[in-house]
Amino acid sequence: MIAVRSALFLAWFLLVTTILSLIFLPVLILPRGATVWLARIWSRATFFGLKLFAGIDWEIRGVPPHGPALVASKHMSMWDTLALYLALDAPAVVLKRSLLHIPFYGWFLWKAAAVPIDRGGGAKALRKMQGAAKDVLAENRPILIFPEGTRKRPGAAPDYKPGVAGLYTMLDVPCVPVALNSGVHWTGFRKLPGTIVLEFLEPIPPGLKRAAFMAQLESRIETATNKLLP
Repeated sequence: MIAVRSALFLAWFLLVTTILSLIFLPVLILPRGATVWLARIWSRATFFGLKLFAGIDWEIRGVPPHGPALVASKHMSMWDTLALYLALDAPAVVLKRSLLHIPFYGWFLWKAAAVPIDRGGGAKALRKMQGAAKDVLAENRPILIFPEGTRKRPGAAPDYKPGVAGLYTMLDVPCVPVALNSGVHWTGFRKLPGTIVLEFLEPIPPGLKRAAFMAQLESRIETATNKLLP
């Protein structure tokens, strides 16, 4: 039964994604707000299908930040980005520059003013990323980063990268840790029924030393995430 329900959701997801991708093309010439609006429709349509076909609901705990902030989230599945795009106010996602070259998806990221990272670009690339991040905050928008740099299975050993500390130090804004348990229910093709929790934790104030910040960030996210796991 789970395989059938998962297949039905996949068919729904591909249909919605195809239709909205075609609609998105003319949106490229409109202001960024139109892109954000379309992305939120995509997320809501995806979550509608998840609940209808796979029996997966979701809930938000804690208080999402409003205005300039660095949001550092646990990352277990594609669901995370969709949910955070709904929970936050037009966030700019920190991501690999190569993702901007993917047709449709990359065009959306570019139009949504993501913060790209060129990992092999050296100091010049770092300055460009810093400039892009500051531009986002100047627009009163949050910056979203997945501090481990990739998805992690539930219960896997954490591996936090130093890049989040560099952004935290440079931007001088609060960092809001986020815990979640999406990997329990969104396990690749198989979608297991239940409720996914997205939890915004107490903000970490600006001004900490890098080591102290990293220790707090990892401790808060991992402790809260482990409490959400079965």
